[in-house]
Amino acid sequence: MILNEQIVGMGRIVGDGAIYFYIQDIVVHPDYHNKGIGSEIMNRLVEYLNTNAPDKAFVGLFASQGKESFYEKYDIKNFAPNMTGMFTVISKK
Repeated sequence: MILNEQIVGMGRIVGDGAIYFYIQDIVVHPDYHNKGIGSEIMNRLVEYLNTNAPDKAFVGLFASQGKESFYEKYDIKNFAPNMTGMFTVISKK
C-alpha cells in the first residue's frame, strides 16, 4: 500500500493459482499501525480471492500470535487450537 508516495504496507497471496491459496506477509510499517492499512490490504486480497479463486478453493494463513481475531473478521478461522494455522473455503453463492 502506498500513501503519500511512500510504501507503508504490503500483503501477498501465494499458491498454485487453482485451488490452494495462502495469504502471506501482511506487513504494515509501525508508524502506520491502527490506521486501517492492514484492513485495507486484507480487503483487497479477499476481493481478489472472491473474484479469481474457484468455488471451494482453500485459503490458508499462519497468523502471528494474538492476531487471530483480525483474520476472523474475514471468515478465516482457527480450526486447530494451540496452532496459528487458519483457513477458509471460498463459497460462490
